[in-house]
Amino acid sequence: RHGVVVRARRIQGRAHDSVVKLRPVVPAALPEHLRRSPGMVVEVDAMPGGYVCSAALKGKLGQSAVTEAVSGALPLRKLFSKEQRAFYADNAPDGIGLNDLSVLGPLFVLKLNFVPPGSSRKMVAEMWLYPDGSRVLELSTKCAPSEMFQVAAESRAYLSGRGVNLSGEQQTKTKKALTFFSKQLQATAEPAAGDVATSGASG
Repeated sequence: RHGVVVRARRIQGRAHDSVVKLRPVVPAALPEHLRRSPGMVVEVDAMPGGYVCSAALKGKLGQSAVTEAVSGALPLRKLFSKEQRAFYADNAPDGIGLNDLSVLGPLFVLKLNFVPPGSSRKMVAEMWLYPDGSRVLELSTKCAPSEMFQVAAESRAYLSGRGVNLSGEQQTKTKKALTFFSKQLQATAEPAAGDVATSGASG
């Protein structure tokens, strides 16, 4: 609800990474030191029906860090650099630290970079596979902000010309993932019939 997302990711054949993302964000409102940081990426995500700006502060991880953190052998905050932890603290709700978060997932993702036939623009296809058998497919491309409207129109025309329906429900992959696993976590935390529930709070 506060637009703060934290993620750790294992990538086959590449360095593992972590990210603290803020969405939506006003780029001009970001502190100058963050805008100049080599780990900071500011993007405009355009979808049918609207667009949103996001800021993601990325960091690299060792090959075993994610597994250790998920298993509880490594505190969650250790997945993030000092700069990332400060970015999180500036934007997260008071009283909820990185170590207070619950691990959601994992999600298995297949990703392919390719140039479609009849197009000169590189596209990225991502398939997010969920434990219940459902999946999300995203086709995306990148461009400079000044080219956004032209590229969006060209991409829509290309996909429509190949029978891709662009009028279906649209939502970000991150939002769907958080909603899915939050419900799953809540279901496992609810007391079974006959159990006595006690009041408390969790991060």
